[in-house]
Amino acid sequence: MEISNVKRRVQETIDRAKRAAAERRALSDQAGKDYGEFLDNVAVPIFRQVANVLRAQGYMFSVFTPGGSVRLMSDRATQDYVELLLDTSGARPAVVGHASRQRGSRIIETERSLDSKSIGELTEDDVLAFVLKELEPLVEK
Repeated sequence: MEISNVKRRVQETIDRAKRAAAERRALSDQAGKDYGEFLDNVAVPIFRQVANVLRAQGYMFSVFTPGGSVRLMSDRATQDYVELLLDTSGARPAVVGHASRQRGSRIIETERSLDSKSIGELTEDDVLAFVLKELEPLVEK
């Protein structure tokens, strides 16, 4: 094979990789902005409402907002929580739900993406449905 052909193809690969990286960075930047608005206007208020209802029912849970996420955590067991965070490691940024619960000495964790919609299209119902589904094992004790 001619060296000029190899050089051209290598250069095309480098250019393609740089363009893809720039597109991913732009998507991540926009997703970060959208996610911030989503947290402030949708997720955090729903998590706080759920925590208030749980407290009224005798389940002690608190809401925390550590670094770009929102977490509903049991006041009795710090390993029992439900949280939402932004995952930008994939091809497309997505809101990921993460839940953890302690059973004896074991810790059971689940994670699923709420990416059936774009971040800006996620609604209060989407967040509430996720929280309620992941909350079931935490309140059955």
